[in-house]
Amino acid sequence: MKTKKQNISQLIYGTLISAFALSSCAGHKTQDKMMNPDDKKITEITTDTATFGTGCFWCTEAIFQRLNGVERVSSGYSGGKGSAPTYKEVCTGKTGFAEACQIIYDPSKISFDQLLEVFWKTHDPTTLNRQGNDVGTQYRSVIFYHNDEQRQKAEHYKAALDTSGSWNKPIVTAIEPYTNFYSAENYHQDYYNNNAGQMYCQFVIRPKLEKFEKVFKDELKKENQ
Repeated sequence: MKTKKQNISQLIYGTLISAFALSSCAGHKTQDKMMNPDDKKITEITTDTATFGTGCFWCTEAIFQRLNGVERVSSGYSGGKGSAPTYKEVCTGKTGFAEACQIIYDPSKISFDQLLEVFWKTHDPTTLNRQGNDVGTQYRSVIFYHNDEQRQKAEHYKAALDTSGSWNKPIVTAIEPYTNFYSAENYHQDYYNNNAGQMYCQFVIRPKLEKFEKVFKDELKKENQ
């Protein structure tokens, strides 16, 4: 694993981020529902939670699932008002919810700093309410912090990246307090792994994963190396 100092250096000087900002996944519950039969395994270790939005949650989920120390990733909706929104409702862009992933991780294996590094480097944080061809507030770049430590780290790295010159436009990533998370419909869960043969997965998600796996090869689970 990399040290915090190495993470900061990579954030400031990394220029690989823009390669991940591709195409569109548009058109293709219970509150805080994150668990399934794997819960027993997860609760036997000390875990923490991160909640990120980087545009289409199909891509976000596939990336974070492959990191060593990440126990579970759930696709869903966060940051809006109301309860148990549907995909159709969120796609209107009027609910305030963002497509997001709830990441359950083991902090003894991977840190929040390292998750932030992956977050910054796998999407375009300079496009307001847009990722590729996906447009709307539901596709905003956003970090939903669960505590003050997460907030401080998110703000610190955002400021460092903004002044580093890695991007020629301002970082517009929102940093919002975590208030809710609703799991998306079942067919959204584990989407890439269940639909790898579909054209969108082959031509959009797979190229992103290949770039990600090259950059973060030392942080991948053994089965993904």
